[in-house]
Amino acid sequence: MQFALSDEQEMIRDAARAFFSEHASSERLRAVIDSPAGYDPDLWHRLASEAGWAGIAIAERHGGSGLGMVELALLQHEQGRRLVASPFFSTVCLAAPLIALAGTESQQADWLPRIAAGSTQLAVACASAHGAAGLGALTTRIRSRGDGYTLSGEAGFVIQAQTCDALLVAAQGPQDDAGSLTVAVVERGAAGVTIEPLTMLDLTRPMARITFSEVAIGREQLLGEPGRAREPLERALDLARVALAAEAVGVAEAVLELTTAYVKDRVQFGRPVGSFQAVKHRLADMMVEVEAARSASWYAACVADERSDELPEAASIAKSACGDAAFSCAANAIQLHGGIGFTWEHDAHFYFKRARAISTLLGSPSWHRERLAGLIGLGAGATAPAW
Repeated sequence: MQFALSDEQEMIRDAARAFFSEHASSERLRAVIDSPAGYDPDLWHRLASEAGWAGIAIAERHGGSGLGMVELALLQHEQGRRLVASPFFSTVCLAAPLIALAGTESQQADWLPRIAAGSTQLAVACASAHGAAGLGALTTRIRSRGDGYTLSGEAGFVIQAQTCDALLVAAQGPQDDAGSLTVAVVERGAAGVTIEPLTMLDLTRPMARITFSEVAIGREQLLGEPGRAREPLERALDLARVALAAEAVGVAEAVLELTTAYVKDRVQFGRPVGSFQAVKHRLADMMVEVEAARSASWYAACVADERSDELPEAASIAKSACGDAAFSCAANAIQLHGGIGFTWEHDAHFYFKRARAISTLLGSPSWHRERLAGLIGLGAGATAPAW
């Protein structure tokens, strides 16, 4: 498998790095997290509509660029480096693949061009009320009623739920088969939908708990066939995990660069602290973690584009390895920055919080390692952790 970027991919990476360096400064991030929306609408418009990156992995027939997971991972990597607060992940990395995989041709033709144009924002409710990973933990139910359906239950930790235009809700049912899953498209302001914003550790990615109280659902609101969404849901979640892993590598890489620059300038006992052996060793460990995570991330992105049958294993490897690397590097960065690393005024805590949130979102490293063991035939008698 070829890991070298093509000329076109290098151009995408360089353009994204320059764009986010200009438009996603620390000052703008701090202003965004205090705003009601929790993201920068101007930045979202620029990257989605003007740069056209919202459609980077959407088929050309639906108004996208027709590129793949590697190109999307490049954008996610650069957003991780700058801690970009936007609806990009929920709309482009999670909702768009789900619509492309589960939706009918008419549903794809309706939603995907709008996503590619940056004119709509979507949120995906695919976790239990308490955030447990895995589709078996869903606490939303859809049942037949007359000519339509009703949706009830709760979904937790839904990204960008407060500002989205519509919700894609994964629910058990409506068939009697307990394993059947259905995805319903629900307007954010629909009757019976209650959105409760959550106070999150990571202030750059707003989340909410949603309660559905007998929400009326028409047949046209179901993505694809009712009860047939498990396979497309699993694949869409794995693609989102690959994108999240790339973001984690960006976080880890950024804090390594930030910390290396700091220890070169910080003087203690008449010498830069970076000259001390203990500090060098810790930085070396961080570099090894970043490079190992980078390899796992690119491998998973290539698998998503070229060998899709291996995607579940590659996604779990990347999500667990990159999540661990980001968290470890961010924690080390705070330590190596000394007292200033613990202050609100420094950016280190933003990276630490984003790394911790990435590690848990869509399955923790321990959950993915347990999943991976099952996928390769190990640990048949083990019980997967809830997260």
